[in-house]
Amino acid sequence: MRPLFLPSARQLNVLIPIGMAALGYALYMRYLVIQQTNVGLACDAGLATWLCATRRLVIGLHQHSVFGWLALGAAALNVLRPSLLLFAIAMVAAALGIVLYNVGLAGLAAALLILSFARPATGTA
Repeated sequence: MRPLFLPSARQLNVLIPIGMAALGYALYMRYLVIQQTNVGLACDAGLATWLCATRRLVIGLHQHSVFGWLALGAAALNVLRPSLLLFAIAMVAAALGIVLYNVGLAGLAAALLILSFARPATGTA
């Protein structure tokens, strides 16, 4: 019987900061950039800063559910063939999607990520 997909302690030391950084950035974008009235009014008035460009990009990605679909696709691939890279991509996209208004798809992706721990790990042989 093949071992189940479970990141080692060294791999978790990389995954945890990546996930926390994605979650922190999503919270920053949502509460300090997107929902701030002053920032929104300034950006809509034509302010040309990196913050306004990032705000427009995130809003555009949200409108097309990119975070949710990316998280769901990577999580589904991770369930079929578990790998650390797919897990990391799905985890980051799910964190961004859950905080940035793509909750349905990103929540399903998070559930698939949990399910992926019950899958056998891919062999290198």
